[in-house]
Amino acid sequence: MRCELGCRGLFGLPIVAGMAVSKMHADEIHTDVTLMRRLLAAQFPQWAARPIELVDSYGTDHDIYRLGDDLAARLPRIGWATAQAAKEAAWLPRLAPHLPLAVPVPRAMGHPAEGYPFDWSVVEWLPGETANGTIADLQQAAVDLAAFILALRGIDTAGAHPRPPHRRGGPLAEGDEQVRRAIAAIGDRIDAEAATRSWDESLAAPPWDAGEVWVHGDLLPGNLLVVDGRLSAVIDFGGLDVGDPACDLQPAWNVFAGASRRRFRDELEVDDASWLRGRGWALYQAVSALPYYWDTNPGMISQASHALAQVLDDGRA
Repeated sequence: MRCELGCRGLFGLPIVAGMAVSKMHADEIHTDVTLMRRLLAAQFPQWAARPIELVDSYGTDHDIYRLGDDLAARLPRIGWATAQAAKEAAWLPRLAPHLPLAVPVPRAMGHPAEGYPFDWSVVEWLPGETANGTIADLQQAAVDLAAFILALRGIDTAGAHPRPPHRRGGPLAEGDEQVRRAIAAIGDRIDAEAATRSWDESLAAPPWDAGEVWVHGDLLPGNLLVVDGRLSAVIDFGGLDVGDPACDLQPAWNVFAGASRRRFRDELEVDDASWLRGRGWALYQAVSALPYYWDTNPGMISQASHALAQVLDDGRA
């Protein structure tokens, strides 16, 4: 059955046919349903006659089009996202059998055509809503997400490309200049003194001195899917890399709180230094998003503001 207005999936947000795509980046590429159909007709004609609907999402680097009931196309909006399709096609089939939650299943790789300049992908549609107030039992979610993270860490990293600088999973200090610049740009919209103090505490934590492990790198609520109140899938592996697993502690502050946060930490057996680095990654993500998306992406601003408030409250505890 065709999904009409109000249906949800992939990012857990409404699907709105023909909806205009708001511009978040100065040099982003415009896409629309007409372009999507032309790309399919040229490269995957077996899917070109399907209903095509734009997924309304506060994601920042891809436009998502639902293709009928069981597929979705992901078109990068911006140059920095163009390598994600190839990365997911190469690695997700290898990682998926070892993971306790569903992940995207790549079905095809599209290439530049019809005036569109980037590689793009077709994946299987994953049902669910995003983890924005939809989780029925946060304690159970803490157990489920910790199990996913531990399973990901346990997969052999042989064949992984060396992590480039300034990627999640690297030393937290690589983000120092960006964080301080972002805090200054946000101005009095946040408690800049508390944010700087929390960041300094995280920077002072001892660095990761064990072997590199797989990290997702972007475990935000919008990248976690929920079905019937329980975590069901993890999506958007653009940040997949090897390095310090502390960056995957971000859900402690953007999903959990109180007892569920403690349960998440206990399940992962996190030491104090890793906890501080993880809190630093959550702060990094939040303050980097706030000045950049303030006027263009209210969903991202709401998510980042919540995470920052949790980080600062945790620092005061």
